Amino acid sequence: MEMSHLFNEIFWKSIIDYHVVDSVDAPINNPFQEKTLEYYLYLKNWIDTVQWHYEDIIRDPNINPEEALALKRKIDKSNQDRTDLVELIDDYFYNRFQNITPRPDAIINTESPAWAIDRLSILSLKIYHMEQELNRMDVTPTHKAQCNTKLTILLEQKEDLSLAIDQLLTDIESGKKYMKVYKQMKMYNDPELNPVLYRKK
Repeated sequence: MEMSHLFNEIFWKSIIDYHVVDSVDAPINNPFQEKTLEYYLYLKNWIDTVQWHYEDIIRDPNINPEEALALKRKIDKSNQDRTDLVELIDDYFYNRFQNITPRPDAIINTESPAWAIDRLSILSLKIYHMEQELNRMDVTPTHKAQCNTKLTILLEQKEDLSLAIDQLLTDIESGKKYMKVYKQMKMYNDPELNPVLYRKK
C-alpha cells in the first residue's frame, strides 16, 4: 500500500471525527497508539481542523475584540503545535531512512516528507469543506457550479500530491534522493529572539 493512502485515510477519519461534534472545544479522542506515526498524523490533522475553524470564527466582523485577541493567541499556539508535529513526523522518516546510503548522484528535495504531508492534510480539509458547500441547499446553482469546479481541481491536486509524496519516499528509500531535516527556528514565539518580548525584560 502506498503510504499516501494511509495518510489520506487517517486525515479523513480525523476530519469526520471532528465534525461529529463540530466544536473547537471538542476533546480529541485519538484512536491510534501513542507515539506511532498514525497517532501523530491523526493529531496533526486534528490540530489543522480545529485551526481551520478558528480561522473562520476570527473573521466574524462582529467578534468581540477581547475574544478575537484570545482566539489569536490560540491560533498562535496551534501554529506552533502544528510546526512541532511536522518536525516530529520528519524525525520519524529521518530515523526510518538513516541507514540508507544515498547514491553518488543523489539530490535533495525542495521540501521534506512531513512538510509535503502537511500540505496533504490541509488539502483534505479543503476537499471536505468544498463538498459541504456543494451540498448546501440554500445556495444558487451558480454557487454550486463554482464549488464543483473547485472541488474537481482539489481532487486532482490530492491525486498529484499523493503521488509526489509516494515518489519522494520511494526515491529516499532507494537512495536517489537524500533527506535533511531543518528545524523551523521560529523567532516570534521565543522570548529570547523576539525583540518585542526581550526588550520588556
